[in-house]
Amino acid sequence: MYTECMSLSPDRILYRDDHLLAVNKLAGELVVAGAGTSDRLSLLDFLRKDFPGLRPLHRLDFETSGVVLFARSKKALEAVRSSKFAGWRKVYLALVEGHPRPHGEIRTPLPSRARLNVVQNGQGEGDVPALTRYHVLEVFANSAFMEAEIATGRHHQIRKHFAGIGHPLALDHVYGHKGYNRVFTQELGFRQFFLHASLLELPHPVTGKPLKIEAPLPKPFESILKRLRSLS
Repeated sequence: MYTECMSLSPDRILYRDDHLLAVNKLAGELVVAGAGTSDRLSLLDFLRKDFPGLRPLHRLDFETSGVVLFARSKKALEAVRSSKFAGWRKVYLALVEGHPRPHGEIRTPLPSRARLNVVQNGQGEGDVPALTRYHVLEVFANSAFMEAEIATGRHHQIRKHFAGIGHPLALDHVYGHKGYNRVFTQELGFRQFFLHASLLELPHPVTGKPLKIEAPLPKPFESILKRLRSLS
């Protein structure tokens, strides 16, 4: 969690120009402050100290790490919104329970973020299309290291999609299996699931230049992979 006295390490700035700022978000950080989180300084609020007027172009869940992109100019913000994220490619790394097929696509419809808001008021609407493509990078005794690419950005999309095919993220206490998670923690000592936004590709919203922004794997994620390899 950020506090007022902390400063952002320079190596967490992944890309910067007059229109955009990309930052490597840590697991356990808020991108934008929400209801009930007034005691936490969000990444956006923290960055605005040095980058006034900064606006988020997309978000990552609290537990997810990796590339987050912000607009520094109104021109960039409006261009992304008008394009509806055309040309964006988002790639994630995850650790899941069990052994999925080597590669595949998951097309189960999911609620849009707008629908999630109205559902709370009893005004739910139909689900919307969602697509996750994946392939297995490594297989361990009871888990697999995965790469997932999403063509949409639904709430908890990767977590819900992998759970839907019977391979939830290891240590996902919302969509996963309690027994598996308990044993995983007992044997390996970790308590939080691993989901990392490793790559974001997009056309620059102002110049049109192709951008490729990558975030290195967090040390805890590297550590768990090393442990799993040693046990395989």
